[in-house]
Amino acid sequence: MVQFSNLAVAHFYLNSFLRKDDMLKSVRGLSHKGGRPLNTGAALKFVKENVFTSSSGSRYLEGVKQILILISSGRSRDNVEAPASALKEHGVLVFGIGTRSSDSRELQNISYDPSYALSVSEFTDLPNVQQQLLSAMSTVIVQVTTMTPTVKPTILVESQAPKRDVVFLLDGSDGTRSGFPAMRDFVQRVVETLGVDENKDRVAVVQYSRDPAAQFYLNTYTTKGEILNTVRGLRHKGGRPLNTGAALQYVRDNVLTASSGSRRTEGVPQLLILLSGGRSFDNVDTPASALKELGVLIFGIGTRSSDSRELQRISHDPSYALSVSDFTDLPNIQQQLLSSVESVVIDVTPESTTDLVPHDTSRKDVVFLVDGSDGTRNGFPAMRDFVQRVVGKLNVGGDKDRVSVVQYGRDQEVHFYLNTYTTKEDILNTVRSLRHRGGRPLNTGAALQYVRDNVLTASSGSRSQEGVPQMLILLSGGRSSDNVDIPASALKDSGVLIFGIGTRNSSREVQGIATDPSFSQSVSEFTDLPSVQEQFFSTLITVQVEATPKTPTVTVDQSIARKDVVFLLDGSDGTRNGFPAMRDFVQRVVEKLTVEENRDRVSVVQYSRESEAHFYLNTYTSKEDVVNTVRGLKHKGGRPLNTGAALQYVRDNVFIASSGSRRLEGVPQILILLNGGRSFDNVDTPATDLKELGVLVFGIGTRSSDSRELQKISYDPSYALSVSEFTDLPNVQQQLLSAMSTVIVQVTTMTPTVKPTILVESQAPKRDVVFLLDGSDGTRSGFPAMRDFVQRVVETLGVDENKDRVAVVQYSRDPAAQFYLNTYTTKGEILNTVRGLRHKGGRPLNTGAALQYVRDNVLTASSGSRRTEGVPQLLILLSGGRSFDNVDTPASALKELGVLIFGIGTRSSDSRELQRISHDPSYALSVSDFTDLPNIQQQLLSSVESVVIDVTPESTTDLVPHDTSRKDVVFLVDGSDGTRNGFPAMRDFVQRVVGKLNVGGDKDRVSVVQYGRDQEVHFYLNTYTTKEDILNTVRSLRHRGGRPLNTGAALQYVRDNVLTASSGSRSQEGVPQMLILLSGGRSSDNVDIPASALKDSGVLIFGIGTRNSSREVQGIATDPSFSQSVSEFTDLPSVQEQFFSTLITVQVEATPKTPTVTVDQSIARKDVVFLLDGSDGTRNGFPAMRDFVQRVVEKLTVEENRDRVSVVQYSRESEAHFYLNTYTSKEDVVNTVRGLKHKGGRPLNTGAALQYVRDNVFIASSGSRRLEGVPQILILLNGGRSFDNVDTPATDLKELGVLVFGIGTRNSDSRELQKISYDPSYALSVSSFFLL
Repeated sequence: MVQFSNLAVAHFYLNSFLRKDDMLKSVRGLSHKGGRPLNTGAALKFVKENVFTSSSGSRYLEGVKQILILISSGRSRDNVEAPASALKEHGVLVFGIGTRSSDSRELQNISYDPSYALSVSEFTDLPNVQQQLLSAMSTVIVQVTTMTPTVKPTILVESQAPKRDVVFLLDGSDGTRSGFPAMRDFVQRVVETLGVDENKDRVAVVQYSRDPAAQFYLNTYTTKGEILNTVRGLRHKGGRPLNTGAALQYVRDNVLTASSGSRRTEGVPQLLILLSGGRSFDNVDTPASALKELGVLIFGIGTRSSDSRELQRISHDPSYALSVSDFTDLPNIQQQLLSSVESVVIDVTPESTTDLVPHDTSRKDVVFLVDGSDGTRNGFPAMRDFVQRVVGKLNVGGDKDRVSVVQYGRDQEVHFYLNTYTTKEDILNTVRSLRHRGGRPLNTGAALQYVRDNVLTASSGSRSQEGVPQMLILLSGGRSSDNVDIPASALKDSGVLIFGIGTRNSSREVQGIATDPSFSQSVSEFTDLPSVQEQFFSTLITVQVEATPKTPTVTVDQSIARKDVVFLLDGSDGTRNGFPAMRDFVQRVVEKLTVEENRDRVSVVQYSRESEAHFYLNTYTSKEDVVNTVRGLKHKGGRPLNTGAALQYVRDNVFIASSGSRRLEGVPQILILLNGGRSFDNVDTPATDLKELGVLVFGIGTRSSDSRELQKISYDPSYALSVSEFTDLPNVQQQLLSAMSTVIVQVTTMTPTVKPTILVESQAPKRDVVFLLDGSDGTRSGFPAMRDFVQRVVETLGVDENKDRVAVVQYSRDPAAQFYLNTYTTKGEILNTVRGLRHKGGRPLNTGAALQYVRDNVLTASSGSRRTEGVPQLLILLSGGRSFDNVDTPASALKELGVLIFGIGTRSSDSRELQRISHDPSYALSVSDFTDLPNIQQQLLSSVESVVIDVTPESTTDLVPHDTSRKDVVFLVDGSDGTRNGFPAMRDFVQRVVGKLNVGGDKDRVSVVQYGRDQEVHFYLNTYTTKEDILNTVRSLRHRGGRPLNTGAALQYVRDNVLTASSGSRSQEGVPQMLILLSGGRSSDNVDIPASALKDSGVLIFGIGTRNSSREVQGIATDPSFSQSVSEFTDLPSVQEQFFSTLITVQVEATPKTPTVTVDQSIARKDVVFLLDGSDGTRNGFPAMRDFVQRVVEKLTVEENRDRVSVVQYSRESEAHFYLNTYTSKEDVVNTVRGLKHKGGRPLNTGAALQYVRDNVFIASSGSRRLEGVPQILILLNGGRSFDNVDTPATDLKELGVLVFGIGTRNSDSRELQKISYDPSYALSVSSFFLL
């Protein structure tokens, strides 16, 4: 049962009821829907796509007859032919029943056969045709059955229907609280029209204000019912300011992705429907462009409170931007939106993606460990819901995924084990009924140990012995009162993958417990769990085994005997007595070495549970220093003994160039391990890694050691030596020294040294060089080699501000700039920073996003790029795996910018992908493992050197470079009581911005003023002429305090006392005057007048506010884009780069030019819109207005290719009765005009109506042919003075080239009418509408 008017609503589906009584009861309760116009075509389409489908209960695929009985009492406003044909092709038998008000021909066209169209005078006569209908139905079914026993109607397979991924982005800010129910209803109605199915249309909903939150993703639900239920339950988010730009970016990065269900790479159209009720506080252009570049079609719907131009910029095309007076008017534009959506045809070539094994075919044992202590009482329902949602994603079954839930606080309680339930339904039922346990303290360590000993066991259903992955998901809301390290390590050693989600009280601890930091996530409160759910599940199902690296070739310089020797000493509790003997042994061995910078180098590391380097290979250059330090070594203590971790530590932190290792120069690397017990952790992998690095490992153990373990660790089993106690070490000393000597001689005689050719720095041209390093989980072991490689290449460059510049970016799932091209100007600074780089970690590997990040954030003028000056731009990519996202578009974008990309990959990389990314396939280099990078270093440098680029500097909107321009910059800093905690951060921010300026008497000048109740100038614009003096003074600033906060008085003070010639201002010389306001609260005095006075003086005001002051700061700033907001001032670093970029790129915008309206002379064509005042004041005159419209239309030549007509009526809000493309005949227009009813309402908002007409009627999708040069005419009939402002919308219409004629009565404001009209002479007046 479906009821329709302007849109269709399903009261129930074919599978909603199984009993006749239930159906009849539902039918008896039906209420009349109401609404207009009558869109029968849309209703037929709705029925086909939403009712005659398998998911709605249709059995057409089983050959069951499909019958549609249409009862209609009028002519359809829209086209019925295409949807009627589609139903017939679908095999649906359509019976039509109409009244005398219906169009009998239309009904016959719709019906399966003209004889299937029945007619009654009124609906009260329906009983007269009931038997005729039933007979016809019976006859046709018998005929079809007897004639074609095995032939079914030509059914369209559902999968051939158009597929779409539709995302709704809803403004949930404070300003839309009253309109939110209407937005929610609108989403429901649009979803009703979609063919929701996993393989057809998919839907996601995101709500946003200050920040966005996904209500559900494209792959969360697969049925329309689930989506509608969730949408009905949506609650208004609230919050401010409105950050539409951040929300668009969020949709791009988190919703329109494969992991969230987007099928963009399969060629499925991506649609974003934005409902926004205000102007965005942040920038929308960049994220909107990024979405469009992805091929996303954006439809924007705004209200009178929105910025219509902003909405047009966001939308795919200005004609895709629709407007309503208020969200309650959304039904008026629903059909227009759906028509646009329907007409979208996209030619998308599916991209090649990396296929992961679907998670539903794998097997997992998943244990949820849920914090049920006193501290999580409020958050427990959200935790319970989260468990349900994750379980909902699993493929539960006895031989598939198994689930267990444990709750803990002071002690633990198992709700069910891995083998308790075998169906998802049983698990979900139990989870729904979970109750919070409570209790304290929180013993997470004991709970982890309990899970290991009692849940992840064969008797409890664990299948670890069968190789099934063991996963533990920890939800913890507080810091544990007991130790978590040992039980967490024990679980990891058992091969358990630990995933954790913590709150602000527990995130650090949870990160330490998780298998890898990237396996942990943090939320502010557990009620925020939905915001990380999809990302969490994506991590959960994409855990992969890393590739094993290949052994590199070690080259040794035979010209001189050199060794790098590292001692690794067991300092655990078990070696306390033997430690003095170990220390003496080290001293004696060192005595036999030739310790010098260019001969032998020594390092000592002690370990137990963790490792500690006492000194590195480059710490000391004399034997005496080494021996003195060794003599002073103290026993470390601790347990358990983690030899594996210690070996890994030595590999990653000691045998590296920045710690003094000369491995890359071919110097032998020797590790001497003294060990007194069996390792608690696994030693195999780190031992293998050391050997593959070419390290010669000698192991010496006691009777307490595991001799087999020691042999595995040693480079060769014969290199493992043994003593009864450490006091017996002198007995093996000579044996060790002999073995060391023998192996070094062998290696030395076998391989000569190759030294790289160094580029002469002075001859090098200018280059901007960016290193993009793969920091994902898969490159953890290779990262030190990547870091060393970057250092070596930088060594060959001529680093200087005016020569070579360097930037480094590391990436995994997302990118992070380690430093920019203009961060450092000396080679020493760069090398120091590179040496200190730490591996980022994380997955998946998104190389495409990283390339885009480099283009948008690094190779830009504000980040130091000199591309527009013709300086070659080089990007060196080191990647250790295949990208999870698409790389082609961002790589092409970089190449179009003229960036030369060199790609270096390993055997784990996709060589074809690397060749596509690189500037030329020959620029893609490959090594077996990153430790082999030295082998291709010279090849890369040669390529870089031979690059000759003919770059024509681009013609850009030329800004005077900020280092040669002059600026007078005043910082106005809130020093009131409310900023006491944030003041240090404000002071640091001022220092960082000053650090970016080019300070000098005739360059940039700076002043700082602090204020609260009154003001204090710390220094004027002419007080200091050097950056050093300014920074010294800023560092010593003290917080003033005081209240109330008088921002208005402070602004006036700056204008009158600081931005003056006597205080150093150079405004009279044309030097830009800039004021940077940092305000942490709302002013107690008026800010508008002094802010306007500053702006009128030409001062550019930039502002940064907190959540307490952002709106006011936005109003003070010269332009909203010149203001930024942070939650607290401690977050200032997060906006610093964006702020400084805005500061130095301020430009004067061009003055818009009045468009020339060209008219096609070959044929008289016009688009005529009537805008009728339907307010309470025109009730008596409305029939006369209606007659006037009819008479004017009679004079027109209404045809599709001649004149077109639209009518809009307005009062408080506007309503389009029909658009320019609704009717193509004069008769239809006149008939509709005759039936117009007076709207009523107040006040009279003529300004909003003019804006409505501009944004919703004079657009291509509504039939306007303005872009074809057809004259656009607006005839306004107005009976009163407007309650709102008409100037801006009237001007906008004129700039669009619309010819506005205004007709008013004696109640109208004649001056207002003249302002609205295209020319004052176009304003006409009558005493009354009866005189029209």
